[in-house]
Amino acid sequence: MATAAAAAPIRWAREYETIYILRPDVDNEKAEQIVGRLKDVIARLDGTLTKLDNWGKRKLAYPIQKNSRGIFVYLRYVGFNDLVAELERNLRLLDEVVRFQTVLLAEDIDPASVSVDPEDLQYLHVEETEETEDAEAERARSLGMGPRGADEEGDEDADESDDMDDAEASGSEEADDASDDSNDDSDDDEREED
Repeated sequence: MATAAAAAPIRWAREYETIYILRPDVDNEKAEQIVGRLKDVIARLDGTLTKLDNWGKRKLAYPIQKNSRGIFVYLRYVGFNDLVAELERNLRLLDEVVRFQTVLLAEDIDPASVSVDPEDLQYLHVEETEETEDAEAERARSLGMGPRGADEEGDEDADESDDMDDAEASGSEEADDASDDSNDDSDDDEREED
C-alpha cells in the first residue's frame, strides 16, 4: 500500500495542433527563427512537438493586412493547458504572424507514451514559382471564380445590363407620370368639396 502512494500520479496531457500564417514577404531565415522560438516555448513548458510542416505560400480566402497570400506553417504537439496560452502569446507578439488558430485534437494522453519521428520536426523550405501562381489564376478563371478579361463575355453582359437599366428608367418615368395624374385628380376632388 505504501508503494502505490509513493508512485507519482500521471499528469495527463492533451494533443493540439496550431496553424499560423506568416506574411508572404518573410524570408526563410526569419521563418526558421520563429519556428525555433516556438520549439523553445514547447520544450520549456514540458510539451512535445510531434509534427512540423511548412505548407508554403498559399492564397488567402480574403486579404489580411493588404496581403492576398501567406506562408502557412502547421504544428502538432502534446502538452498541458498552460502551453497553448504561452504559445499563442508568443505568436501575438510576432509582427510576421498575421493569423493563427489552435485546435484540441485529443485529451488524456500520457506524455511518456508519445513517440516522435525526428524527420517530422525538420522545417523544410518550400519555394513557389510564378508558374504555379499563373496556373492557379487560370484554374480559377476556368471555374468561373476569377476575373474575366475585357475580350471575353463580360463585355456582352455589361451591354445587356445597360439595356436593362434603360428599360427600367423608361418604365419608372411612365410610373411617375401616372402618379402625377392621380395627384391631379385628387386635387380636383378636394376643390369640389370646398
